[in-house]
This record gives sequence, C-alpha cells and structure tokens, in this order.
Amino acid sequence: MKIKEKMEGDIAVLTVSGNMMGGPDSSVLHDKVKSLISDGLKKVVVDIKGVKWMNSSGLGVLMACMSSLQQAGGSMKLSSVTEKVQSILMITKLIELFETYENAERAVAKFLEEEKTH
Repeated sequence: MKIKEKMEGDIAVLTVSGNMMGGPDSSVLHDKVKSLISDGLKKVVVDIKGVKWMNSSGLGVLMACMSSLQQAGGSMKLSSVTEKVQSILMITKLIELFETYENAERAVAKFLEEEKTH
C-alpha cells in the first residue's frame, strides 16, 4: 500500500493505492493520520481510488483513522470509493458512518463549505 500526501490549505488529502488487507502495511495509514493530528491537522480526506481491494482489516484501519480524528476534534471524508469498496461499506452498514464523495475535490469543497457555516 502506498500513500501520497497533498495539502489543500489546512486539509490533508491522502491518496491511497494498493490493497488494504491489514497487517503492518495498513497501519501505515493510521500512523500517517496520527502524525497529521500531532501536527495540528484535523481535516483529512482519504482518497481510495487506487485501492484495488479491501478486507475487514482495511475497514478497521479506516475506522481507527476516523476515530482518532474525531477524538482530536477533527473529521475524515472518504473519496473516490470504488464499487467494490462501496459494496463492502454497504454490506457492513459502515456507509452510514463514513462521508463519501465521488472525488477528493468534492470532499475538500465540503470541508471548506463547513468552515464557512461555523
């Protein structure tokens, strides 16, 4: 699994590619999110357009990332969710927990919109 980081103001966009199947590989994403939180960043978009497959361990990593951000007063949005991953989210009912967007630009725009209303 590979992660590319791009900053859009105070929003971190993490583009993930490869498989999210658990193990040491997947903890890289959670470690990255924890590192962003310790740097004071609380808005993260996880773009998973490059994720070929995800199992329950991969879902667990996404849940851990979201939980860490929420505990720090932040939030996470998922973008570019593939049909395969979307079906896993729907089957597990996790689709209700994650905010999903068709692409990273839309997710960033939503964060910016939320800033204006606060």
